[in-house]
Amino acid sequence: MKAALLAPALAAALMFSAGTAHALFKVVGPDGKITYTDRPPPASGGKVVPVNRDTGSASDPALPFALRQVATRFPVTLYTAANCEPCGLARQLLARRGVPFAERVAESQEDRAAWERIVGGPEAPALRVGGQVLRGFNPVSWDETLDVAGYPRQSLLPANYQAPAAAPLVERRATAPNPAPQPLPAVPAGQDITPNPGGIRF
Repeated sequence: MKAALLAPALAAALMFSAGTAHALFKVVGPDGKITYTDRPPPASGGKVVPVNRDTGSASDPALPFALRQVATRFPVTLYTAANCEPCGLARQLLARRGVPFAERVAESQEDRAAWERIVGGPEAPALRVGGQVLRGFNPVSWDETLDVAGYPRQSLLPANYQAPAAAPLVERRATAPNPAPQPLPAVPAGQDITPNPGGIRF
């Protein structure tokens, strides 16, 4: 009974959050106005930018067409933490159902500081399906949400499918490598290089 009541609410939340989920193009008009569309706009319509979404491997052409459509409309992201046993169970659930997903893992202090802001609460793991976020591992509610989104109960993934590697929760800033130490200049023959015991004098 409770599941029956939850299903319409979950469906509404997922559909509401999918407003830009299947938009493939961002169009910046001459006046600076931004619109999203799933159809290629005319050349005179303004600057066209493909929408870059965190969809894991949803756009992978190796995925079956029906699964690729669901994954494009309702991309799945799994948020995990290091040394988290329920996070392993969450991965198993998604793998059993054959859900293509992106994984974001909190490992550094920077990740942990950003967790609540990104996930919306302190619980781990967390699952994002489209715009719906489920915090804490609850197989029943996770399965219900994936059902409403249209993910199959049995895996349709190809046998050789490789899930993308987990990435940090917070994108790391590239740091410039330390420059290689420069060799000391050669001392001309006969020059005294004894240090000045009294320090530098001007």
